[in-house]
Amino acid sequence: QVQLVESGGGLVQAGGSLRLSCAASGSIARFGVMAWYRQAPGKQRELVAAITRGSDSTNYADSVKGRFGISRDNAKNTVYLQMNSLKPEDTAVYYCNAWLPGENYWGQGTQVTVSS
Repeated sequence: QVQLVESGGGLVQAGGSLRLSCAASGSIARFGVMAWYRQAPGKQRELVAAITRGSDSTNYADSVKGRFGISRDNAKNTVYLQMNSLKPEDTAVYYCNAWLPGENYWGQGTQVTVSS
């Protein structure tokens, strides 16, 4: 089993930037996909960005393309989400996810609030 701990959330004005980190208690190198999800009040959890084991492929929600960047450092067992040009509609709890067939782990989430 692995524990995921997110950090880096907070309150930022529209147009600002934040960098989220997800630190794992064990190796993330075995996880085929690491991802960030978010859930706004009253809405379903949605995929924000995902990255494959070797960082050779990434995928982004249309709403964040060109503004957010996901990366992973397997040596440090950490995944990052760089968020630029933040908008009020990016306000949500952001969750880190680690997945491989038969295993699926979530962090506790970190709150991101973007003021207009």
